Amino acid sequence: MHKNQVRKAVIPVAGFGTRLFPATKVVKKELFPIIDGDGRAKPVIIAIIEEAISAGITEVAIVAQPDDQEIFENLLKNPPKKELLDKLSPQNQEYSQYLQDLGNRITILLQEEQLGYGHAVFCAKDWVQDEPFLLLLGDHIYTSDIEKSCASQVLDVYEQVNQSVIGLTTMSAEIIHKAGCVAGIWQNLNSILSVTQLYEKPTIEYAQQHLRVEGMAENKFLGIFGLYLLTPKIFDFLAEHINENFREGGEFQLTSCLERLHQQEGMTGYIVKGKCFDTGLPDAYRQTMIDFRKF
Repeated sequence: MHKNQVRKAVIPVAGFGTRLFPATKVVKKELFPIIDGDGRAKPVIIAIIEEAISAGITEVAIVAQPDDQEIFENLLKNPPKKELLDKLSPQNQEYSQYLQDLGNRITILLQEEQLGYGHAVFCAKDWVQDEPFLLLLGDHIYTSDIEKSCASQVLDVYEQVNQSVIGLTTMSAEIIHKAGCVAGIWQNLNSILSVTQLYEKPTIEYAQQHLRVEGMAENKFLGIFGLYLLTPKIFDFLAEHINENFREGGEFQLTSCLERLHQQEGMTGYIVKGKCFDTGLPDAYRQTMIDFRKF
């Protein structure tokens, strides 16, 4: 398989944010504020874009609902009105220019119908073209435990293995029914493994029988971290599911297509040295507001 430099990242943000209703009736969950280490209040989406750019990504696509296109353009591409700009501190005026520079790297793609996460990813097919790409969740932000950002770590592994890489984290048995789960064979103990199976939201019983990983405690499993480096072959499997109207839970999902991708091309799992903060659930968002500033 020919190895290409990774230039592009995709961030789907077209969900309705039902778990954060009624706040999401007026504010997109990707625009909820977080306080960064510098004490600046900024929308979640900015932190996600910055994560991608930290890894050397030069182009970022946001997959949004048509009704939300103007919102994201206003944030990332339109400067504030002069009367507001004049009231900003010099530091925030500088940051406003930084947002415009960031916006020059952003393409906004539209998901005309909200048909699931897999469908949202598929909406980026023509923009990605025949290139590997970084995929980030629209409601997760990341902090690294080492000098390199979480996204940089995943791209580094791709450079080593030249196949799709899925970021992983250790999860307890009590919460794996809420996430994708991965089994595999260690290539580098507690760091890199060859994926043998991916499964979306398994029961504890299924996980214990099929998703055990050698050397891990009985109640610990490998869950999906929320960072992926994928080859464009993923779009072939997404297209098949969409054309055949193969839905799971009423929607077109990504994980089953990842499973097919791993079967055809192989896939590497990587235990990310960092933390993932969920902003898509009320309790998790509240905890993120408390914890994220510490890093």
